[in-house]
Amino acid sequence: MRNESLLLVDDEVGILIMLENLFRKEGYTRITKAGSAAEAIMAVRTTRFDMIILDVMLPDMDGFTLCTELRKTVTTPILFLTARSSDMDKLQGLFLGGDDYVTKPFNPLEVVARIQAHLRRSALYTSEVVCSEELYRYDTFTVNRSTGQLIVGNVDTPCPAKELELLLYFCKHPNRVFTAQQLYEQVWGNMVQGDEKTVVIHISRLRKKLEVDLSRPQLIVTLRGIGYKFVPPSGG
Repeated sequence: MRNESLLLVDDEVGILIMLENLFRKEGYTRITKAGSAAEAIMAVRTTRFDMIILDVMLPDMDGFTLCTELRKTVTTPILFLTARSSDMDKLQGLFLGGDDYVTKPFNPLEVVARIQAHLRRSALYTSEVVCSEELYRYDTFTVNRSTGQLIVGNVDTPCPAKELELLLYFCKHPNRVFTAQQLYEQVWGNMVQGDEKTVVIHISRLRKKLEVDLSRPQLIVTLRGIGYKFVPPSGG
């Protein structure tokens, strides 16, 4: 029996039932279903979820817009599960705050594996936070693992869970070069073809929060053909 709470958002009743049955077989019992954006927003207002599985094509609001709304108040990992399969759709979903993206038709075992990987990483992160006062303070920003806060300048800046984990990983390993695959394996917990884009998008989102000049990043630096490294600003 698993204690994690899942929110399934899809306007196709058959998909919701199939997903619910799939997760119940894996031991998940705390499952909430929503057939519209309005139902999802109401659910998030009353319940703390450990994972949100979100369709894009909803009757009252597209999933991309819903993701943006949810990101105003929650840092819960969000996995898009949708028939919208173009690269542009995936990039948009990740840019707007999604943590992962799976297209329909999908392999149920892959969806379960991805969800469990996210939940394992979240559980590990939470357990480490309990026993860690990890704090990185620089001239331009401060990231506090124990409180889950990112302060840029003097502004408390909302930062979804996966962005925060990625930034903390960079801060913990300054001036080391990592490939996108290595970062995905360390922060997301598994690696399948195509997930390097997820890393690229999350780095882009972090740069928008941290960099002074996006055309010339100074903190998270790209080494073409090699990977990425975090260069601490003065005061680190």
